Amino acid sequence: MNVIQKKPKWIKVKLPMSKNYHELQKLVSLHKLNTICQSGSCPNIGECWDKGVATFMILGNICTRSCRFCGVKTGRPNKIDWKEPEKVAKSIKILKIKHAVLTSVNRDDLQDMGSSIWIHTIQKVRYFNPNITIEALIPDFKGEKKIIDKIIDIKPEVISHNVETVSRLTKKVRIQAKYNRSLEVLQYIKERNQDIRTKTGIMLGLGETEAEIIETMKDIIKSKVDILTMGQYLQPSLKHYPVRFFVFPEQFQKLKTIGLKMGFKYVESGPLVRSSYHAEKHVK
Repeated sequence: MNVIQKKPKWIKVKLPMSKNYHELQKLVSLHKLNTICQSGSCPNIGECWDKGVATFMILGNICTRSCRFCGVKTGRPNKIDWKEPEKVAKSIKILKIKHAVLTSVNRDDLQDMGSSIWIHTIQKVRYFNPNITIEALIPDFKGEKKIIDKIIDIKPEVISHNVETVSRLTKKVRIQAKYNRSLEVLQYIKERNQDIRTKTGIMLGLGETEAEIIETMKDIIKSKVDILTMGQYLQPSLKHYPVRFFVFPEQFQKLKTIGLKMGFKYVESGPLVRSSYHAEKHVK
């Protein structure tokens, strides 16, 4: 794989300056909402917010897990905010969003792992936005099928769960997660409802080889996943897992071609791609 060590020019993004960006920023602050765009330090926040697209993060902004790649805070979460689903739903209506992406922190401290808030939020979003389509970017819920069934049964158009990295690096990067469990969750969703589009994402630059990436892509397609996203890992802080290398844009395009030949219905692959990037296209 062609790689370089110094941060390349294609990673740089413009500072968000648009009117739409600042209006969405005010709305998120006013209603005390959480977005993965902010908590995860997404490099595409300017582009997406300018288009009025945001990924809302429910169940607070403190995660019970401590993944070494993630910029979201880890610790003891706050109490459930039962008003959160309606606040998110009304904000989506104000923004006139046609396709909503919802995600959440892991809430392993809760008996239902937060699934009740997930269901309540999707119901509220649909109530206030009857014509909307929804992507649910879910945790693995420890592989508990009874909990995953709740998400499947409410039928978001897309259900996504990120594998994040290759098998060899999973324990180092996703300390409490399991590579095979993530694949099993994705396959179970498709087997329970073939009409729901399934989606996953992986990060590059963590120390994986090209052979490992391709092997991971094969594992994902075997799990009946429709959509794959691949992007460059960027270290949120010095405390997080280090970037081992930066991947050339040409390599991302090569992997996209390989993915499409494998049978994925849609592949987003590029240095700044994140799991919710161009999400509105994935539902079609």
